[in-house]
Amino acid sequence: MKKSKLKINGNLIVLFVALLVVIAGFSILNKNYLTVKNLTNILTAASLTGLVAIGHTFLIIEGQNDLCPGSLVAFLGVFAALLSSKGFGFGVTLLITIVIGLIVGYCNALMVNKLHLEAFIATLVTQSVMRGFAYIICDGKSIGITDPTFIWVGKTSFLGLKLSVWLMIIAFIIGGIILAKTRFGRSVYAIGGNAQAARLAGLNPQRIVTISFVAMGFLCSLGGIVYVARMQTGQPTANLNLEFDAITAVILGGVSFTGGVGNMLGTVIGVLLIQSFNIGLTMNLANATFWQYVGKGGLLLVALTADYIRKVNNEKRLLAESKRSRNNVDVKA
Repeated sequence: MKKSKLKINGNLIVLFVALLVVIAGFSILNKNYLTVKNLTNILTAASLTGLVAIGHTFLIIEGQNDLCPGSLVAFLGVFAALLSSKGFGFGVTLLITIVIGLIVGYCNALMVNKLHLEAFIATLVTQSVMRGFAYIICDGKSIGITDPTFIWVGKTSFLGLKLSVWLMIIAFIIGGIILAKTRFGRSVYAIGGNAQAARLAGLNPQRIVTISFVAMGFLCSLGGIVYVARMQTGQPTANLNLEFDAITAVILGGVSFTGGVGNMLGTVIGVLLIQSFNIGLTMNLANATFWQYVGKGGLLLVALTADYIRKVNNEKRLLAESKRSRNNVDVKA
């Protein structure tokens, strides 16, 4: 089990410098990029990716994954808009939406734990099913929001930031504390580092994985609500590739795909880097949407390459430490 440490010369500093370079570069290209309004827009746009990235941080550290958040958020957003259009109040709609998100997360965990499907395959199934349901329940058409509470949630700001941004910040703080300071967080690192050893140590990997998938369902529920409130419409086509943005941010932030390594602060910087890059392309290129696919693919390649380099360096370090330990034993003998 290895927990990433916040070293001043470590990956977090490199990632932060990369964020500054992106901001500086796009600021040179467009004078409106480095403005309070645009920086606020970046945070607002990052709020949904950030919520999903929190869930991915736990899952990937455990050696799991989840490919359904984009489709699940779209479905939950459409479902919430449908309930609202049928006269359900905001509180009831929120409660039902959260319950559905929790159930979907639990079903993902069942497929992984009981059917022993790879998380990649299990959540790919859920991704397809949820996207299909998103189209079915609205007949492929967007559903508008007229409920004043929904509109208030989408439009209200505090200290210049939308409620969705504050929700993301609070979720990051809570997620970071859980991951770094609690027994559950230590268990997440343990099963990601070596699930068999964690089991022998008395931990229950299936229970921990279940909690993490259910937590992802909860975060997707919140994401669906805040997204539909901000856009004032439920759209079955929404949030395509949301999960890949979140995964890219998490891996860029130093969480290893092999599990057992990472921290929430890295994820925060990774989310800001991804969204700053996306907004910069949108502001400077006429066909930015097409270039975003290219750019995101490049960033994901960089993230995976960095993860591979970290893995190789860690293996070399462990091998060197093992050799030193054997040499010390031989000298004492």
